[in-house]
Amino acid sequence: MSFDAEHLRTLATVVDEGSFDAAARALHVTPSAVSQRIRALEQQVGGVVVQRTRPCRPTAAGEVLVRLAGQVDVLARDALAELGAVAGAQPGGRRRLAVAVNADSLSTWFPAALAGLPDDVLVDLRREDQDLSAQLLRDGTVAAAVTAERHAVQGCRVRALGSMRYVALAAPAVRDRWFADPDPSPRALADALGHVPAVAFNRADGLQHAFAHQMTRERPALPLHYAPEQGAFVALLRAGLGWGMVPEQAAAAERDAGALVDVAPGRWLDVPLFWQHWALRTPTLDDLTARVLAAARALHRA
Repeated sequence: MSFDAEHLRTLATVVDEGSFDAAARALHVTPSAVSQRIRALEQQVGGVVVQRTRPCRPTAAGEVLVRLAGQVDVLARDALAELGAVAGAQPGGRRRLAVAVNADSLSTWFPAALAGLPDDVLVDLRREDQDLSAQLLRDGTVAAAVTAERHAVQGCRVRALGSMRYVALAAPAVRDRWFADPDPSPRALADALGHVPAVAFNRADGLQHAFAHQMTRERPALPLHYAPEQGAFVALLRAGLGWGMVPEQAAAAERDAGALVDVAPGRWLDVPLFWQHWALRTPTLDDLTARVLAAARALHRA
């Protein structure tokens, strides 16, 4: 069975844009043409490929086809680039890769992977929690992801990157009020963590709960502030609203300035990270993978 490339591209655009009308505008065709292409795909596979919801979401069959659409696009663009090189001409277009990366990696080690990226390669970075980014691989939204998922998503390869280390920080006044005992019992620490608010990135951010469980072997109910932006997250900690888990790389400057201090000196939480990408060999994807693995050496520890 072969699939029409235009039909695959249309399905991917519907999923990316979220609706048939938005896909029609992006593709410069009529909504009727979009519907006809999707129906043709559904007749070919014998089932529904996209849920007509707001936003539109691919079905299980649709996820396979969206991923195929992305792979075909990457292969075609890389082939055009290689043909341009063979002919001694400039490449005819730009190559684009969608990549899911968690916010803490984006604000610390990951940008080094993009330094010196070829001029004809564009990246579409999707900020997503490391525990959720694997789903973007499954539904074909991204070609690669920094993820906490160690098991390869179907159709993907996985590489270990190392561990992102987090430390629990707070303003000095918060530490002095709630964490003054340098060696609290697990029970006392659990009581403190159940009273002083924590700051989380968003509702998918489980780092604070994971650290509390690691420290106390209990699961205290944590009062939480939410700050879904890295600068605001640290600013709230500096303002004394509570404690939070900060990447070790970002924590150094805050400690040196005395703005934030450890609430549990000598304790940390390590989160293993993995690079998952389509099981596809293309120059663009291979080059990006090599860059990411090199940049991730910052996560390695002796």
